[in-house]
Amino acid sequence: MSLPADESVGAPADAPTAEAPSRPATFDDPWAVAADVRITGVRAIATAPEGIALVVVRVDTDVDGLYGLGCATYTQRWRAVIPFVEEHLARLVVGRYPGDIEDLTRLVRFSGYWREGPVENNALSGLDMALWDIAGKRAGLPVHELLGGRVRAAADTYLHAGGATVEETLDQAEALVARGQRHVRIQTGQPGIGAYGAPGLDEPPDRRVPYPAGWDVERYLGDVPRLFAAARERFGERIELLHDVHNRLTPKQAVWLARAVEPYRPFFLEDVLAPEHWDRLPEVRAASPVPIAVGELATSQTDAARLILGGGVDLIRCHISAIGGLTPAKKLSVLAEYTGVRTAWHAPGDTSPIAAAANVAVDVTTAAFGIQEGHVYPEAVHEVFPGTLDIVDGWLTPNEAPGWGIDLDEAAAARYPAELSGHDAWAAGVRGHDGGLIAP
Repeated sequence: MSLPADESVGAPADAPTAEAPSRPATFDDPWAVAADVRITGVRAIATAPEGIALVVVRVDTDVDGLYGLGCATYTQRWRAVIPFVEEHLARLVVGRYPGDIEDLTRLVRFSGYWREGPVENNALSGLDMALWDIAGKRAGLPVHELLGGRVRAAADTYLHAGGATVEETLDQAEALVARGQRHVRIQTGQPGIGAYGAPGLDEPPDRRVPYPAGWDVERYLGDVPRLFAAARERFGERIELLHDVHNRLTPKQAVWLARAVEPYRPFFLEDVLAPEHWDRLPEVRAASPVPIAVGELATSQTDAARLILGGGVDLIRCHISAIGGLTPAKKLSVLAEYTGVRTAWHAPGDTSPIAAAANVAVDVTTAAFGIQEGHVYPEAVHEVFPGTLDIVDGWLTPNEAPGWGIDLDEAAAARYPAELSGHDAWAAGVRGHDGGLIAP
């Protein structure tokens, strides 16, 4: 079948329905629907109130005041997501009934033929979450009730402590514990620009190596156990300690690190291997006395499901926008429940408040919950996203308003324009002392 050429989509919310692009009849509802509600527009809004590019998809309907918001944030390549949303995705769903969430998201996923990847799946996530927001608003219920209701009151969280030195890291951790955190991720710096989760140490570079600013894996493998030892000496057993390797070790190095920190009882080690080597995770997990959390770099629900079913993870921690949104995250939580895996969704500053709300909706409705990564949003984010969730005494509690209970103030969003990510420049410098690139 020959389809018409792509046309401009994503008109402003108050534009008439007639402005929607022409669509083949095969894009119409495939069955009769009970409610006369139709999607009239789909567009993407980029903003950076914290200096981190966020992308939100707004789905409008022909019911006055009824629209939904979803997270499509792929910070490093956000400009690629917007045309996908407005030039490809929108033409598939404008005119459709918004209640058929599963059919609409499957349509977007399959229609490109070559599917998956973070650009498509973040765009798809924006649609998916926005449709769940609309569903909640139509029902007058928060999304977590549409998922079957709570199995817990709130989600326990962890926050990050990362100083240039061990002492600075522990001081930051102390401050987080004082505000009610029971789980803290600890990272500490190294010389050069390759340190992750902490500033680099201000030490004279080693001029004897080809790349003096390089990351030193041997030093790292020595520093992390010392960091954990110091943390246990200061805090005893009163808090849970976590650490993010950030995909940088070989399987043998990952096992060595896990055994080295075993005496300090980490809650988990995160992303010990690069995704290119995930097939080795089962042997690492089998040899590791420490729980292994992986999934941040999964860019499809299929990859995430294989992590769970393959026996290589104790906790699955996807960036749920990168796998397509709330719908696949809920499916993965069920799969995790039946296989003894727990959830630990990715949620730093490049997760919009809407995605954070989606994380919590799954957290409080699944028996597989393990822990939730948290982020303290500054006031500017609350200004742009009224209803943004706050961590209180370490806990995240979902809104009780219909849908996500979060709005987007587009006038405020426009005051914080998004710029290209600085991640490219950082990643270009993550090299070993020999100058070879290291997977960040």
